[in-house]
Amino acid sequence: MPSPILNPREDTICAPATALGGALAIIRISGPDSLAIVSTLSQVDCRSVPPNTTHYTHIFSPKEHNADSPHQQLIDEAMLSVFHAPHSYTGEDSVEISCHGSRYIINRILELLIQQGCRMALPGEFTQRAYLNGKMDLSQAEAVADLIASTNKATHDIALSQLRGHFSSDLSRLRDQLLKLTSLLELELDFSDHEDLEFADRSELLELTQNIESHIARLAKSFETGLALKQGIPVAIVGKTNVGKSTLLNRLLHEDRAIVSDIHGTTRDTIEDTIDLQGITFRFIDTAGIRQTTNQIEQIGIERTYQAIDRARIVLWLFDELPTPTETAAMTTHTHGRILIPIHTKSDLSPASCDSIAALPPIPPLPPILSISAKTGQGIDHLEQAIYQAANIPALSDSDIIVTNARHYDALQRAHTSIQHVFEGLTSDLSGDLLSEDLRNTLDILAEITGGQITPQETLNNIFQHFCVGK
Repeated sequence: MPSPILNPREDTICAPATALGGALAIIRISGPDSLAIVSTLSQVDCRSVPPNTTHYTHIFSPKEHNADSPHQQLIDEAMLSVFHAPHSYTGEDSVEISCHGSRYIINRILELLIQQGCRMALPGEFTQRAYLNGKMDLSQAEAVADLIASTNKATHDIALSQLRGHFSSDLSRLRDQLLKLTSLLELELDFSDHEDLEFADRSELLELTQNIESHIARLAKSFETGLALKQGIPVAIVGKTNVGKSTLLNRLLHEDRAIVSDIHGTTRDTIEDTIDLQGITFRFIDTAGIRQTTNQIEQIGIERTYQAIDRARIVLWLFDELPTPTETAAMTTHTHGRILIPIHTKSDLSPASCDSIAALPPIPPLPPILSISAKTGQGIDHLEQAIYQAANIPALSDSDIIVTNARHYDALQRAHTSIQHVFEGLTSDLSGDLLSEDLRNTLDILAEITGGQITPQETLNNIFQHFCVGK
């Protein structure tokens, strides 16, 4: 693993910013010598052109830069986008070379840049420099990777919201509330000998603490939704052998992903794949048919079926005959805590049976039974809608804050525990110095998310700015 760069802003880095294989490629250069280095390879003096401008140029080997040289070697025609510090992605002088996507051209330009004093950037180093130069905080930096990795509209919107600073702003408001609470306690500790000094009583501190605790709890709870959106909501397809589980998977995926056969026990292991429904990713798990068997391999597959149920958020229970009360009781027991959707399959083979199933009242404790034909597609639209509704994903706006990062979730959990200690201490009249310690711990934990830190000077400034401590 490459060692970290101790002084990353003292040198100049370069790297391709686009994947290989396209018609065009972008090579990014950033650092104190980026303008001078690129100028040695092109016809444009990047140091003298206006910032935030783009220029057409030829890229030459530097020794043959002179156009009159009989030995000049043209590498490529390119466009240069020039950015002057601090108005760039990294906050440093930067240049982006847009060239043709040939592997040779890319490697040759990188080779020339390195010869002129650049070094290859480490993974994430451009964003690291943006953070170190104050262009973004840690949570925004992590959102860059999430935005690149987004696979559906929901994860794209969440990452974009975080990158635009909505999460950071929300944490900043929490930070201000905690700072106010800390300042009130500091007043109580440091200026309590002033008889004419007024500061908040315990009831006001309790209300403020409770609001902060509720806010942190909501943010932490959103991680469940965020993780489901990021990884895909797991949906297990279960039932007896030969009821159409693999056929349904293929229908939902619009491809022959699973083997379909009339032979019982064909599927002996779980098969997973994903689809998007209304901008949300669902991860479907086709499972081995549940039945009594002496085949050891099939038994292992059935055991994995129950494991898939344990991992699922939604369970599609398929059957071609109405389940018995014993089967219903067993399935509801296995799917406890999960959303169960009972599905009558093969409606194309027995439409009369389908009508009779549909006419039946709900079978407690089962929800209403859907009737489909995975072979013909009948009822699939209704099933997809039922699956989407079962996910119970709230409508997301541009400003909604959904936590998707495990590091953020861990910090929020610890901050919630810490602020609970403050609340409990206030209700039990704990001394202010002990409460201040838990409050500062809460502030420090939340600061881990964005990379900020509360200093004693900030607390003191806040006291004098917002509270009258004497004239």
